[in-house]
Order: sequence, then C-alpha cells, then structure tokens
Amino acid sequence: MTPVNEQVVLLSDDGAPIGVADKSAVHTERTPLHLAFSCHVFDDDGRILVTRRALGKLTWPGVWTNSFCGHPAPGELMTDAVVRRAEKELGLEITGLDLALPDFRYLAIDASGIVENEICPVFTARAASAVHPNPDEVAEWRWADAEELGTAVALTPWAFSPWLTLQLPQLQALPTR
Repeated sequence: MTPVNEQVVLLSDDGAPIGVADKSAVHTERTPLHLAFSCHVFDDDGRILVTRRALGKLTWPGVWTNSFCGHPAPGELMTDAVVRRAEKELGLEITGLDLALPDFRYLAIDASGIVENEICPVFTARAASAVHPNPDEVAEWRWADAEELGTAVALTPWAFSPWLTLQLPQLQALPTR
C-alpha cells in the first residue's frame, strides 16, 4: 500500500481555512500560514514531559521542546489529531486533554532557513501510559520539574525550540486549573 502524503490546512491571516498542501512541501523558506498544535503532557507527580527532536527532523533537529506537536489533517477534529499524534510520536495514551492557549501563533526561522509559520493552539494533557517514543520523531525524552524547566528556558532560550520558549511562560502564567 502506498503511503498517503500528510496534508496541512492552510490559513488566511485571520485564521480562516483557505486550502490544503502536502506537509512535505509546505515547510520551506516561504512557509505559508497553516494550522498546527502543541501539547504539554504532565505525569501524576506534576512533572512535564520534554522531548529532544530527532536529528533527522527538517526543522530544529536535536533541539529540546515540548512533549509533542503536529498538524490536524483536513477535516480532522483538533482533539483527535492531538490524541493521534501522541500515539504516533510517543506511543503515549493521554487523558484530561485541555485547550490551554487557544490563540497561540508564532513565526520562527530555523538556522537552515526553514520557516515555521503557524496558528498553533496549545493543549495540556496527562500521561495515561508509559512513553515509547518513535525514534524518527524523538531522540530523547525526560520528565522535568515544571519550575526548573521554566528557569532553564528563561536562562538558555537558544537551547530550546522557539515555540517552547514562547509557550511555557504563557502556560505558567495561567491560573491553576
């Protein structure tokens, strides 16, 4: 069976869907605005799961980041996409999925010149199984103390993905849920 190309939803500047494109062709030096998501997973002890992107990733290879990210397929519910990606990237079942930052948006340029240009709602969730990462996606992973991670990100933002450096302070500023 031939694999189907993963597609992303293209967006207008105001966030309205305007089309689709193959994910493999969209991330370039002129990446159009598209829909994505990020998820920060916590364990029962309140630690946060951080991952180091696989060295074969197109953008930010080898960089520490949030638990996982992805793109909903055209017509796919965002929550279904988050659950799907947790399984694909981390072999992880999640519960308690919560939309924490619905309006997060960023633009960043990797050292290679590849642009990330996303409207990227941010979710939190709880781990409901052990982590079994896909080596094509994740080089390393750790459960981290959330406060210590916040300090590390603030002191060494260059060591982390640009979306994590923007998302984490916003998440930590939210009222306790």
